[in-house]
Amino acid sequence: MRVVFYEDGGWSNLYPLTLLRPVFELRCGQFSQRERIVRLLPVTAWAVCMRPLLEPSFFARFPEAWTVDEKWCSGGPSLWVNGRWLPDGLGLKQLLTAQPDELGVIDETIVFFTVQPEEARVLDLRYPLDVIAALQGRRRATRAGGRLIHYPWDLVDANPRWLELDFRLRAATEGRGDHHRLCLPRQIDEALSADPPTARPPGGGLGDVSVMGRSDAVWIDPQAVVEPYVTIDVRSGPVWIDAGACVRSFTRLQGPCYVGRGTQLFRAEFREASAGPQCRLGGEIEASVIHGYANKYHAGFLGHAYVCPWVNLGALTTNSDLKNDYSAVRVVLPHGVVDTGMRKVGCFIGDHTKTGLGSLFNTGATVGVMAMVLPAGRLLPKHIPSFSRVWHGRLDDGLDLGAALETARTVMARRNVVMTPADAQLLRLCHRQTEEHRRRALQRQRDSERTAARRAG
Repeated sequence: MRVVFYEDGGWSNLYPLTLLRPVFELRCGQFSQRERIVRLLPVTAWAVCMRPLLEPSFFARFPEAWTVDEKWCSGGPSLWVNGRWLPDGLGLKQLLTAQPDELGVIDETIVFFTVQPEEARVLDLRYPLDVIAALQGRRRATRAGGRLIHYPWDLVDANPRWLELDFRLRAATEGRGDHHRLCLPRQIDEALSADPPTARPPGGGLGDVSVMGRSDAVWIDPQAVVEPYVTIDVRSGPVWIDAGACVRSFTRLQGPCYVGRGTQLFRAEFREASAGPQCRLGGEIEASVIHGYANKYHAGFLGHAYVCPWVNLGALTTNSDLKNDYSAVRVVLPHGVVDTGMRKVGCFIGDHTKTGLGSLFNTGATVGVMAMVLPAGRLLPKHIPSFSRVWHGRLDDGLDLGAALETARTVMARRNVVMTPADAQLLRLCHRQTEEHRRRALQRQRDSERTAARRAG
């Protein structure tokens, strides 16, 4: 099974999460879309088709990935998967049984199709939408199972369901060797219909850990550490604690939730949330996605949020995820304001952003890449653009990019990750690409201040 993961134009609506990564690398449940498909299905080789500026950094991180070209596609039929698609059990079965003349569709958007070697020779494989346009007249549409992601809050909304899905599918393959995959549709059906597997607590017992609900809905990797006086509540969904994770005493986990490899929870209230690898988390975290390599060690509330890697949330950093009048939340994106139609929406924070003591984010806030937030005891702007500062309560563009890159390099080294030259170059390119975002945000601030001054006068 040869798979191509590709982006379409919808990546731009997933700001700021996709500024430094392709959309198929966004986390929902235990995995990103790419990780889920490569890990669970019988994928023999995979390639990617993304924005060119992302390629050097991505291939430095994933040398096993292939570039889509005629030579690679001539090796056999390739199954192309839209990065914004979250396939559910039905969707994964459809990938296993995809026919050469089939187009998987959700809401008139094509989410999977097959390219034959002879077709690859006459198609411009650099542009997936052109490939789709060329093939569409020769394919039959099939309603695909799963969900299409349009905005960042869609990932947060979908997270509980995919946590349940990943728990069952991963449990069906875990412990059977690296080469075991879900190769037949009936294996997926069996995994989703069966009772959860027996728990695997370290040392063969849960000791002083209190489990509320069925203990077989808890999966604790033998290499994880769960200290005494931890409460795990699985009455609303399963809990998975991955290898190398450490859950400290007086933490409460409420499923569905996932604690990623090497992540540590300190006296945390962790509800219906997922944390990727190597996070340090404390305080209250609810219905949120922590992508990985993030720090929220201290007290403070994070709810209905998505936090990208290398973010540090200072002590008592807190966000609102519900308006006082219970009305739908509106989110500021670079191209305009979007009405989410949802009452519970938190904040969305881009890579390498740092917040100071007592930062307060409004409902539906967006924060770009490498922002520096020093609060002034009041609510922060709803949109803080990339590479900007909130300095004593005012937004400015005085960030020193060179110093910020050195800080990022130091922070990454503390987690034994090297900032590659391609990573640094991507951040510089992102800085140039988001210049207009900063200009508009500063203009809005000036207009608001002039309006306030006129009213005061």
